[in-house]
Amino acid sequence: MRFIFFLLSIILFISCTSETRQPFISVTITEILSDSLSVRALAPQDANSVWFAANRGVVGLLDGKIPKIATVKYEEKVLNFRAIAKTEKAFFVLSIENPAVLYKMDVANNEAQNMTEVYVENGEGVFYDAMNFWNEKEGIAMGDPINGCLSILITRDGGNTWNKLSCDVLPPIIEGEAAFAASNSNIAIVDDHAWIATGGKRARVFHSADKGKTWEVFNTPIVQGKIMTGIYSIDFFDETTGVIFGGDWEQQDFNEGNKAITKDGGKTWQLLSNGKGPGYRSSVKFVPNTNGQWLVAVGSPGISYSDNKGEDWVELSSEGFYAIEFVNDSIAFASGNNKISRLVFE
Repeated sequence: MRFIFFLLSIILFISCTSETRQPFISVTITEILSDSLSVRALAPQDANSVWFAANRGVVGLLDGKIPKIATVKYEEKVLNFRAIAKTEKAFFVLSIENPAVLYKMDVANNEAQNMTEVYVENGEGVFYDAMNFWNEKEGIAMGDPINGCLSILITRDGGNTWNKLSCDVLPPIIEGEAAFAASNSNIAIVDDHAWIATGGKRARVFHSADKGKTWEVFNTPIVQGKIMTGIYSIDFFDETTGVIFGGDWEQQDFNEGNKAITKDGGKTWQLLSNGKGPGYRSSVKFVPNTNGQWLVAVGSPGISYSDNKGEDWVELSSEGFYAIEFVNDSIAFASGNNKISRLVFE
């Protein structure tokens, strides 16, 4: 009986602690890189260091405030990077446009080693947007459509080789539908699932429940129909609860039809705080360890926060960023025009 009482006491303590946790009221922003770069892809190493990929062929690691930076060229052409992914022993960067080149860089002791070219694609319309990994062996990259379907690359051997999926196994694209290489957050992964967000003339969510072997596609109520409208970012808390965010890049204050939630794995979506809260945002994340309740969204207009699954929002800062990646429930890295910053939420 004493053991049962003790166990119940622990459970009640944990429950009360979670319920009484104070919402964020501020964010402290510390710039750790200032350079004439457009940085849209981040992969945190730990609370003090982050890998990044940028335009002008620049990739590297910020270890504290110490930059370890390299400039990558392919056949003397300077590449532009907007996609990055990381495993325990390597990180990967993928350039956006023709030729699209994917590099694997082995990592040891916070140093990049043995950069290897693992995939190259040449051709009209080549444009890649985002990358992610299910586990240490299996990963995915996605890009704009070619020949009637999304461009999707899959690796099953830790990133050493990548293969492009045939349009035979992918849902057809709608004319004018594509994706935005805005923040490396077009792909969300939970367990074996992957969700991919699109925009432009149509804003939809593509879903695979088996690590990219089979696919289905779902409609969303996000604003669509113009080149710069649609979903810019997607994140999932678990297999059922996910959020999408975007809007109209040409009307960034417009806050109707730009954010939505699903509670059935992406099959159906309901608009959030429609006509209220933030307008256009390019990156949205569930805050870790908040049971899928807290969200942070960033974009050129600033940093927005919700502690009730997006029903209500607070603007924490008007400083603009393109992308955000959390390390834990209070520390994140964010990147933007000419900068990378470390964010501490309190």
